[in-house]
Amino acid sequence: MKIEKVLIATTNKGKLKEFRKLFQELGIQILSLDNMTERIKVEEDRKTFLENAIKKAKEYGDFYKIPVVAEDAGLEVEALGNYPGVYSARFYSIDFGGVYQIEKSIDYTNNKKLLDLLKNKDNRKARFVSVVVFYSPEDFGLWTEGYCYGKIAEKPEGEKGFGYDPVFIPEGYQKTMAQFDLEEKNRISHRGKAVRKLMEKLKDLLS
Repeated sequence: MKIEKVLIATTNKGKLKEFRKLFQELGIQILSLDNMTERIKVEEDRKTFLENAIKKAKEYGDFYKIPVVAEDAGLEVEALGNYPGVYSARFYSIDFGGVYQIEKSIDYTNNKKLLDLLKNKDNRKARFVSVVVFYSPEDFGLWTEGYCYGKIAEKPEGEKGFGYDPVFIPEGYQKTMAQFDLEEKNRISHRGKAVRKLMEKLKDLLS
């Protein structure tokens, strides 16, 4: 089987940059949704990361008729009953802990709400979750998952990364994910782990 190009089903520039870096060794052309002349919107309305990723992969793959890699990822915080979870990207806007008005950016507001909810809490354990789905229309699909365990910082630190990176300290480190260089982050991140597992499976299929 030969795959010449793959659509990475995201509009998130940070995610796309990480996917491009991770996939470059396969020699497959990477497309983003910005490369598509026609655009469709896929609602992430499922209850699990896997269900959301499958839905995105299938809908984009069937519409564009090319192989698709789709991911759903988020942050689970133990003291908050694993919230924000699948609501990570829009945590500021859901009823849990109150609805916040956007300040500066969505990422900034999500992090502000998270830190507010964890004020005076001793348990700050958390993990990043990534579920990555590869879907080839009328052919096959497969999926992998990756985790990065750590804790929530007392305040944001670092200018790199995106999302909750400025408030997440991985296990074994004294700095937040937003203080990592991209290559260093990809070695330990949930997304890096999930994509490397996916690449191993794809290498077997492509060989």
